[in-house]
Amino acid sequence: MTRPLVIVEAPYAQNPQAMALYLRACIQDCLLRGESPIASVATFCLTGALDDLKPEERTEGIAAGLAWYRVAEKAVAYTDHGISAGMMLGMAAAQNAGVVVEVRELYQTKKDSQP
Repeated sequence: MTRPLVIVEAPYAQNPQAMALYLRACIQDCLLRGESPIASVATFCLTGALDDLKPEERTEGIAAGLAWYRVAEKAVAYTDHGISAGMMLGMAAAQNAGVVVEVRELYQTKKDSQP
């Protein structure tokens, strides 16, 4: 079975502790849909490789994440918490690379529990 290569675009910088839980839920959603996701913020910041609060490291992480659009088949933007500046960069990079951008929400109603 071939799994589509998907880049996850989700907010993080505004509230890293809370958004880390949300990001995990987004990645899980992709996996449960049979996709092979990558989220650069998870790879670089949640592992401690880069500090998203340091501008030069944030810039490096964004550049490294955007490079994946050379092989991605789809970008998925999770918008339950809005669209951040970093997400907008990723979505623009996807469009420039000819990669489809799909917008998703994990929580369909206000009554659903959100991390």
